[in-house]
Amino acid sequence: MRTHPARTLVELDVNGERRTVPVRAADTLLGTLRELLGLTGAKPGCEDGDCGACTVLVDGGPVKSCLVLAVEVEGRPVQTVESLDPDPVQRAFVAEHAFQCGYCTSGFVMLTQGLLHAHPGADAATRREWLRSNICRCTGYAEIERAVARAVDAAGDRPAAPVR
Repeated sequence: MRTHPARTLVELDVNGERRTVPVRAADTLLGTLRELLGLTGAKPGCEDGDCGACTVLVDGGPVKSCLVLAVEVEGRPVQTVESLDPDPVQRAFVAEHAFQCGYCTSGFVMLTQGLLHAHPGADAATRREWLRSNICRCTGYAEIERAVARAVDAAGDRPAAPVR
C-alpha cells in the first residue's frame, strides 16, 4: 500500500473563477494549473525559473509558476494565457510572427500582459529589460521585440484592461 502525502484544500482564484483544489505543501502553481485544473498554457520548460515558459500573472504581475507554490497564491488572482482570447497581445505576436515552435509563446504573452499593467507605454529600454526574463530557443528576438512594441502601441490606443 502506498501512502500519499497529506493534501490540503486550497481555494485559488484562477482566471476570475474560484477553484478549490487538493494540494500538497510542495506542489507548484505550474503543476497545479496543468495537472489539477487542466490549464496547460503555462509550459514546463527548465523548471528552474530561467526560461519563463511557465509565466502567469499573480496580482497582475508576471511570475514563473514553476517557482511558486500553489499554497502561496491562495486567494490571490492568478491569470493564465487561457483567459486572454481574443487579445491584442496575442494578435501582435501573430502579426509579427513572434514564434517558431510556439512553446515559449504563452510565457512571452503573459510577460507582455504584466509589462502593460506595470508600465503602460513602456519605452524600448524597459521592454528589453522585461524580455530578459524569458528565453526562446528557436528564433531570434527581433520578432518578439516588435510584437511587444506593437502591443504597447495598441494598448496606448485603448483603455487599460482590468487584470482578472
